[in-house]
Amino acid sequence: MYDPEDPVPHWTVSTMQRVATEPDLAAAAIRYANLGIPVFPCVPGGKQPLTPNGFHDATSSARVVHQWWQRTPDANVGVPTGSSTGVLVVDLDVHAGGNGFAAFGRARSEGLADRWGWLVRTPSGGIHAYFPAADHEQRSWQVPSAHVDFRGDGGYVIAPPSKVEVGGVMRTYAVIAVTTRPTRPVDAIELRRFLEPTRRIPAPASASLPSKACNPEALARTVALTPEGGRNRALFWASCRMVECRHNHAAVLSCLMPAAQHAGLPDREIESTIDSAFRVASRLGSGSGLGPTHQSEAIQL
Repeated sequence: MYDPEDPVPHWTVSTMQRVATEPDLAAAAIRYANLGIPVFPCVPGGKQPLTPNGFHDATSSARVVHQWWQRTPDANVGVPTGSSTGVLVVDLDVHAGGNGFAAFGRARSEGLADRWGWLVRTPSGGIHAYFPAADHEQRSWQVPSAHVDFRGDGGYVIAPPSKVEVGGVMRTYAVIAVTTRPTRPVDAIELRRFLEPTRRIPAPASASLPSKACNPEALARTVALTPEGGRNRALFWASCRMVECRHNHAAVLSCLMPAAQHAGLPDREIESTIDSAFRVASRLGSGSGLGPTHQSEAIQL
């Protein structure tokens, strides 16, 4: 429903602060729409779209948004990312295998991710760093080894004040910092080059690893059984092992994609992770800073 030929919404650093004051998710969704920001509903307490075509159905029509949230008042608010909607998001993951804060800190020190507009604490304790979009397409990607994802064209984020269940507790996406200086689009290509690993990727600690690392069936089983928080890392690791064993792209995709889908990963994320593994594993061949934030913590960047 979102028309990429429509004018790009006008975001300001106070946009999400204003939306976060709304009393409920339905009111927040309407506020986004009234600001010209296309949204779409996601399952209450989760991240999966409720619309048939996912983020492609996003709209800033207040009438349609009202109908959606009248049907599901507790639906989370999804916002597409990229040049068409005006925002890019660097997502710092936090899970048992590690977090993206150290990598993000290094990138900031190199001037690659230092001009964000606002920061949102995610329910896991990670961060969504919002940047203005560039005037050209920048596709979404993932670097699982750095625990950093990029949400650009072809992606979406769950926006404040949505809530997701973590460890049996509902936690909110909350704005925790707003910039006081000019913002600047992040260069997604340069950021990815900086974050891409330069050494062999270790196996995911949370996975039960197969005894034969090049057994495709065992690798697929590992991916399928890996719980949320380690799924991307397990998929990346398994893809690297298959590349090192000289499986081609079609073979890796056909073997691991159904397993990753079973684990709950979206198709676009699966394809992006496998592509990233091919770039890294093919190149390598065989052979204090910020930390997770909590409800009571502030952050200074």
